[in-house]
Amino acid sequence: MSFVDTLRQWDTAVTCVERQDLSQALRIFLAIQEPNSKISFDIGCLHLLNQDLDAAEKAFDCSIRKDEHLAVAFFQRGMTFYKKKRYEESLADFQHAFKALRGNQLIDYKALGLRYKLYACEVLINVALAEAQLGHWEKAHESLVKALNYKTDAKLNIIDKALDSALKQKLFKPVEFPSKVLFKPNKHYVAELEKKDYLGKAKVVASVVPQDAFSGFAPLQPQVEDGPTRPKEPEVLRALEGEPHTVLFEFVPETSDELAVVPGNIVFVLQKGADNWASVIFNERRGLVPYNYLEPLEIHLASKQNEGVSQPPSRKPPTRPERKQEHKQPTDNSYIVKVRFTFNFAVSVPPGSPYAILIEKISKKLNRPPTAITLSLTSEATEQSIINASTEMESVWSRASGVHITLWCTTTEVSKCETHFVALHSYVSSNPEDLSFHQGDTITLLSRVNQDWLEGQCNGNTGIFPASFVEKVPVNGQ
Repeated sequence: MSFVDTLRQWDTAVTCVERQDLSQALRIFLAIQEPNSKISFDIGCLHLLNQDLDAAEKAFDCSIRKDEHLAVAFFQRGMTFYKKKRYEESLADFQHAFKALRGNQLIDYKALGLRYKLYACEVLINVALAEAQLGHWEKAHESLVKALNYKTDAKLNIIDKALDSALKQKLFKPVEFPSKVLFKPNKHYVAELEKKDYLGKAKVVASVVPQDAFSGFAPLQPQVEDGPTRPKEPEVLRALEGEPHTVLFEFVPETSDELAVVPGNIVFVLQKGADNWASVIFNERRGLVPYNYLEPLEIHLASKQNEGVSQPPSRKPPTRPERKQEHKQPTDNSYIVKVRFTFNFAVSVPPGSPYAILIEKISKKLNRPPTAITLSLTSEATEQSIINASTEMESVWSRASGVHITLWCTTTEVSKCETHFVALHSYVSSNPEDLSFHQGDTITLLSRVNQDWLEGQCNGNTGIFPASFVEKVPVNGQ
């Protein structure tokens, strides 16, 4: 889906919410094939309004996975966990939200398209409430006293009420986000959607192919004079791996090796098994999806038959196919370990596994060395809850519910040296995952996508950008 199509659907969905047509808004949002962090946040808010807490959790997971600095997404996921009575996870997310404020009294999201101010004192009120639900009344009182340091005159009253209740060891009301307030697309982009036809209608002047009806356009020119040309999009490179298929029905995974998809998603099938299960790639993740939930997607550049994406069918999905032994969930009572990180994931380990096997599995998932990872039984890594090589693992596995156990994970590795770039030219994003910046801006490198594209952070935003538009700053450079 192009940036313009995404922008148009995003704007239409927000308009539906303003008209109180929430069900139609949610259908439009879910049809967006590659939602960015803000759109995923909006989807989560609508699921919260519908009291669909599981779907809301998945949406906020997606939002955080695409922007780990979006404090309001941590705040909303923490509220979701609170409503599910998973107070330890709720506490961890509220604490993440407070850290993302970086000592500021508030974050005003108006510049990002969200008419909402996230106050540090309100986040701390919810931190205190989660601690109170866990029976940690002293910590709850400390968090509320801390909230006074971040107070504003308008928020002083709710802090006083919460403190009064905490002193009596009575629960108080959480501070909730107004879920009908959503991120909106840039109004200047929306205003231009119908005003201009940037590409025009190309005509074939001459062609060596008989009856050639192809119409297209030339690649975009450099954005600045004498600037570097835009490299090929990494998404195009990824599309060369596997066969494209459209998802027809929502699929909810039951094991850690299966992949969650919804109608309208485009996945790339790497291998189809005889058991009617397919190994696919979606959003850079690999997993198994029933092949009878998919439909081959034929791409013809010149065909008018394939203009637009057909609406997902309304019929019921087919029955879940049986898994062959090599794909079935382990039958040896292996433990499914759900790991709470900045995003959630699961690993499977044999029963009674030593610490070395557990940490190796998690290390591979996070692509970080075991020495950089700290595991704990609770959201707060205390001396009693930390799991390491000296831990008696029998006591850990005894806490499992059936074959499932939840652990918390933090990374303690300190990067040796951050890599910074300075922008040689201004770059304006052409899709939601790109990072916009101006000439002279400093960009912190997060990862290398390929030889032409980098992922970085600039002015509080995260995204990918062409490597040819920037120059590395010397280690001792300012």
